[in-house]
Amino acid sequence: MEFTNNNLNKTVLVKKEWSEKNRKWFEIDVEGKTLGKVSTLIANRLSGKYKEYNCDFWDCGDFVVVKNASKIKVTGKKLDQKQYYRYSGYKGNVRAMSLSELLEKKPENVIWYCVRGMLSKNKLRDRKMKRLKIFAGDSNKYDYLNPEKID
Repeated sequence: MEFTNNNLNKTVLVKKEWSEKNRKWFEIDVEGKTLGKVSTLIANRLSGKYKEYNCDFWDCGDFVVVKNASKIKVTGKKLDQKQYYRYSGYKGNVRAMSLSELLEKKPENVIWYCVRGMLSKNKLRDRKMKRLKIFAGDSNKYDYLNPEKID
């Protein structure tokens, strides 16, 4: 879609069927990259902020496949100091887990929580998060779609 002087001041309306058909697949290898910078890039691709017809209330983002989530890098003392909490609803059942423990048990969740916090808090966030595919290792099952590689 290209903007010219003729349609510059007109509202661009993108139909849902068109945006569903034209979603792209992107692949990011996060080995040795910083968690926050990679998560920002992923959140922008999921929400479609780089597209010219982006709008807050349209779901026009793309699919993102993340590889090597277990080899991601964090700066400072975050490995020991950053805590992830979960609460069962019962008294005294608040469980805390540090970033280093979570990287050992479920490295995919580290990126998942970070990207989820960066997306806008509305009804579209869960739809956007379903398009995020995270793998701890190098191989994934979406190679047949020939995703475009991002650095």
